[in-house]
Amino acid sequence: MTPTPPAALPLDDNQLMAERREKLAAIRAQGVAFPNDFKPRDHAGDLHRLHEGKPAEELEALGAPACVAGRMMLKRVMGKACFATLQDGSGRIQLYVTADAVGAEALATFKHWDLGDILGAEGVLFKTRTGELSIKVSAIRLLTKSLRPLPDKFHGMADQELKYRQRELDLIMDEASRERFRSRSKAVSSMRQFMVEHGFLEVETPMLHPIPGGANARPFSTHHNALDQQMFLRIAPELYLKRLVVGGFERVFEINRSFRNEGVSVRHNPEFTMMEFYAAYWNHHDLMDFTEAVLRHVARKAVGTAQLSYGGQPVDLEAPFARLSVRDSLVVHAAVGAADAEDASALRAKLEAHGKEAPAHWSLAELQFGLFEASVEEKLWQPTFIVDYPVEVSPLARASDTNPAVTERFELFITGREFGNCFSELNDPEDQAARFAAQAANKEAGDEEAMYFDADYIRALEHGLPPTGGCGIGIDRLIMLLTDSPNIRDVILFPALRKES
Repeated sequence: MTPTPPAALPLDDNQLMAERREKLAAIRAQGVAFPNDFKPRDHAGDLHRLHEGKPAEELEALGAPACVAGRMMLKRVMGKACFATLQDGSGRIQLYVTADAVGAEALATFKHWDLGDILGAEGVLFKTRTGELSIKVSAIRLLTKSLRPLPDKFHGMADQELKYRQRELDLIMDEASRERFRSRSKAVSSMRQFMVEHGFLEVETPMLHPIPGGANARPFSTHHNALDQQMFLRIAPELYLKRLVVGGFERVFEINRSFRNEGVSVRHNPEFTMMEFYAAYWNHHDLMDFTEAVLRHVARKAVGTAQLSYGGQPVDLEAPFARLSVRDSLVVHAAVGAADAEDASALRAKLEAHGKEAPAHWSLAELQFGLFEASVEEKLWQPTFIVDYPVEVSPLARASDTNPAVTERFELFITGREFGNCFSELNDPEDQAARFAAQAANKEAGDEEAMYFDADYIRALEHGLPPTGGCGIGIDRLIMLLTDSPNIRDVILFPALRKES
């Protein structure tokens, strides 16, 4: 009895790449291996949009020509005919390649092309027996030979870290990923359009700063050789944007990249995108109204609705956003009595119950804010503006005229996360200098996130900053919300990752 031969072992990637390199060498020997003279005239998405609804008979009579290019994602060889699925930037379309139409030699050559290869094809549109819009190919060319095999078509990319490290492969394989980044592009474009339509001037400010300012954060530092001085990647563009308001640009905005040398998490990336805007003669109430309008507009344009779902729970950007002071949020969300909310001893006790020990020098406003961070922030699922932040944690915000212990500042929280930080700007140069001095003292005492004393900015304020409102909106977190993404890395094309070992 003849033994059954063992099944052939599957080829690993190294073997497959070796075979593909052999194919490429043969192509090089015949002439130009990577031609650059094919010009597609059509996109798969447009062809489907224009012709999908036409009956097969009408489409055949029309004889509609098609000329496409894209990556081959699927291939079925059936004797003297082959079906292939081509994917371009707009979608997918099926190719039907036969010896009768392209010639026996061209068909034989096509059969040796691999999934992942980039092809150019011309022909006419028709519908198969199953009603699938396809191209009956009359000419086909190999434009780019893919040396690395694609992931298994049934299992795709299961390794999430691989999707982050090889985003190009993620985009090839996952339509949901492509759609997520299309939504991001729509969101940024619509935000820019909204700002311009409301009289804001888009500007660009430096990303290399001699002094890092505009936020309490630890910066990345570098050295400029020609100037022989230390420089910092910006942690925020705020101080430069406000100088432009001093200069007479009364409404400015910047969609900017900022950098903070801090931890990486599902909601933090050291390089991130914000939109900051400043408007002369606005206060924090104006900013709340406008911020609400911006986010509602962006959601409608990017994903078609402002009534969203995140993690299986509804998030309503259509309804008016809630507005609560830090103090009142404790009463509403942390079961703190109205009297206890004004009692420093009671607040200290509640902080201790949350495992937080309040420094002895904390003011009542700081104690309220500390308890807010410990017990309220994560509960703010629906859009909520939290106002009246302590002066001590708001070094660039204008103090309230009715309660000098707090500032005219608010932060926007959605799904338990901060989405925006906004305030009536501090435009008193002497007050700002005193607050910078206090921050500098904190830095000397070991606080790496405290601000530097920025004498250039003080000099600008001394020329006179009109009453101004300013706001920063985190775009990455906004895209997470709009696309129901649990991790900030899902919405950044190339997120920061630890070096591969």
